[in-house]
Amino acid sequence: MPVIVVEVMPKAELLDPQGKAVVGALHRLGKAGYSGVRVGKRFELQVDGPVDEQALADARQVAEELLANLVIEDVVSVREASS
Repeated sequence: MPVIVVEVMPKAELLDPQGKAVVGALHRLGKAGYSGVRVGKRFELQVDGPVDEQALADARQVAEELLANLVIEDVVSVREASS
């Protein structure tokens, strides 16, 4: 069954406390090569038909109306999942 992947991230201008916590944990683990982390969400939508332009447009609408809080988040990607 085809899958559409939707990725949502916090807006760049907002603080990301989860990301800061992950960076702190990385540094405590001795992984100092990372200066920043942003934590987002990934949704996988199973599609009953083919993934065409209309299906992707519908998924973007669902993402903007239901999956993301557009006050604090951006829908950064809506695409067909790789096989």
